[in-house]
Amino acid sequence: MRISWFTDYSTPATVQYGLTPSADSSTANGVTDSYRYMFYRSGEVHNVVIGPLNPNTVYYYRMGDSPTVYTMKTPPSDYPIKFAVVGDLGVTDFTKTTLDQISNSSYDMLLLAGDLSYANTIQQQWDTFGRLIEPYASQRPWMVTTGDHDVEKITIVHRRSFTAYNTRWLMPFDESGSNSNQYYSFYKAGVHITMLGSYTDFDSNSDQYKWLQADLQKVDRNVTPWVVVIIHAPWYNSNTAHQGEYETVDGKAQLEDLIYQNHVDLVISAHIHAYERFTNVYKEKADKCGPVYITIGDGGNSDDYNPYFMDPPPDISYFRDRSSGHGTLEVANATHALWTWIKNENNQPRVIESVWLTSLLSSGCKA
Repeated sequence: MRISWFTDYSTPATVQYGLTPSADSSTANGVTDSYRYMFYRSGEVHNVVIGPLNPNTVYYYRMGDSPTVYTMKTPPSDYPIKFAVVGDLGVTDFTKTTLDQISNSSYDMLLLAGDLSYANTIQQQWDTFGRLIEPYASQRPWMVTTGDHDVEKITIVHRRSFTAYNTRWLMPFDESGSNSNQYYSFYKAGVHITMLGSYTDFDSNSDQYKWLQADLQKVDRNVTPWVVVIIHAPWYNSNTAHQGEYETVDGKAQLEDLIYQNHVDLVISAHIHAYERFTNVYKEKADKCGPVYITIGDGGNSDDYNPYFMDPPPDISYFRDRSSGHGTLEVANATHALWTWIKNENNQPRVIESVWLTSLLSSGCKA
């Protein structure tokens, strides 16, 4: 497990941890980094990898010189496993409501499909976001990818970059054979999860495309029957918002065949501030061997407008809702997983959809 924390003062990149509240049975050392963006100069970003750790176990830990003791629970190494899934968090009252509801759901790991802080180049917003999520992200592993509001770009003055994200949110890209923090993958309890970057080159000659091709082909589906892809910009969308965008149209044209040929079970995206679930799809048509597509970009950030759905919906769109909320993916075994969408209704969670998914390989779709 990588422990990351941010300080505006110097402290050692050291984590003490253990199975008791004293948190002092083991010590690990890491590295300290910082960054500059235009006139902004960050504090210290510390990264320490601890372990090996036992699965499904509560650990106590403290960071640097701080006496504060945190607790975290490691994910299980086998079924069942429960992922909380969210997108477009931002820093609003809705964000906190969503995170409170996720925290009460006994999840094992959080998957965030881009648009974390909505900093939009305002670096202090990353600090605000960090303070907001600390009580939650300190207790469970968070695996994230980038969205358009995580991109740093000022016309003429500064070209597109991910300076803050890459320093503050270091993901295990190197461990998965990637050369970029924008895309990576990992295994957990019979599930292979691939995180992609909508705002990094993805054409067939790009590093990301070549990496994805190799990443999916190396998965042994007899050992790891489930494959899930997370990407920010949705390829299927019946909302009036974000139609015809390059990241959606070209991303789909370049990557959909690769996803289909490797029998990816589920593609989760965000970007649209509403919930939508499609059936198994390939090339705009229902296909039993295509992935289920789900959009979950309504984690908490608010817009100046409410996105509206096209009417009537396409035949491949099975469920739509404009509320904010989050999803859970409970992988029960090698063949079945339960997808649930939980709506924020008057600050209370309400399940508005729950559906069992069947893995493609168990459905007769063979590579």
